Amino acid sequence: MSKRFTTLMLTLAVLTAAVAGSTFAQEDCDFAGEVYIGVIAPLTGDIPKVGQDTVEAAEMVVDEVNAECGLQIDDENYEVVILIEDNEAKAESSVAVATRLIVEEEVLAIIGPQASKQAVPTGQVANDRETPMISPWSTNPDTTFNRPWVFRAAFLDPFQGPVVAGFVQDEFGAETAAVLYDVASDYPKGLAENFRDAAIANGMDVVAFESFTTGDTDFSSQLTNIIAENPDVIFTPQYYNEVPLIVQQARELGYEGPIVGSDSWGTADLLELCGDACEGLFFSTHYAPDIATEVGQTFIQAYEERYGYKPSDVAALTYDAFNILFKAIEDANSLERADVRDALAQIELFEGVTGLMSFDEQGDPIKCAVIIQIKDGAFTYYDSACPAGFPPEDAG
Repeated sequence: MSKRFTTLMLTLAVLTAAVAGSTFAQEDCDFAGEVYIGVIAPLTGDIPKVGQDTVEAAEMVVDEVNAECGLQIDDENYEVVILIEDNEAKAESSVAVATRLIVEEEVLAIIGPQASKQAVPTGQVANDRETPMISPWSTNPDTTFNRPWVFRAAFLDPFQGPVVAGFVQDEFGAETAAVLYDVASDYPKGLAENFRDAAIANGMDVVAFESFTTGDTDFSSQLTNIIAENPDVIFTPQYYNEVPLIVQQARELGYEGPIVGSDSWGTADLLELCGDACEGLFFSTHYAPDIATEVGQTFIQAYEERYGYKPSDVAALTYDAFNILFKAIEDANSLERADVRDALAQIELFEGVTGLMSFDEQGDPIKCAVIIQIKDGAFTYYDSACPAGFPPEDAG
């Protein structure tokens, strides 16, 4: 196995990287070897903050495990080494770096990609090459569907869509809704459809279902059509870099009603980019720092001490994905990919930063969602929504 270590550079707030290695291990640890794990993240491209948060969480969790003498396999200690690859927020780049990590670097497993647009095709590569992959943030069902080697740490859009539809009815008494989404991206397209279907099933009237294409910055035509229908609420499941433009243009065109989003909103850059225009708005996501469990609070405190600000949902999910993988490796007591995959499939209940979760036959977690309100320029917990019968009564 070749050994590559990454030099990370933060230039003009854009994180770029090629590959990376963990740095902190106790000097008195007697390591029998190294465990190589690939990390695929959008370090450049449209959503670099997602990549930065991924790298920060990955480096922190690996430093923590190595400070405890790494992973224990057959009564021996193994140091964890991460190899970080930039997929440029592009599907083709993600497929290429995944292939390189699996074939050339011979990684034991892959954490990432984050966005569904890259996770769906990359999951096919991992599955075909029989390499365990955990996507922390992807919510599109196709990422794991019929792919026994692919897992995730996030809930799915068929759950998230109804959560948001139910919330806007309960919170705003919404009887009509409009949707604005990127038709060329797997995540917003799938979630827009899930929301629409749930809203209709709940008796709402979806009066507009408008789309655009990745890279568009002028949404005035679509928003004009939407506003003409006078919807009670607008749902836009877009990434943090697009939301400010959508919200600001909607307000400029005279729309005064609520605009609601999804977990792709939950990155700190949204607050800076959107400012007062997003004050009071709501979105669904995976965890809320202000109601975190003891496990979550420990993570949040350590992250803040290390990086100077609260972790995003991407960081929290990445941290969970690594710990799920570490548990599987130690449960398997093996460094064989097939044994680790089998151990991942057998995890029944896991308490992570983003809450308690169990896993179904597709490798998807069953877990709760939270509703966040942007209040006083910060992400603030507002409500929760859990699947029926979850968490189980015997979860402790």
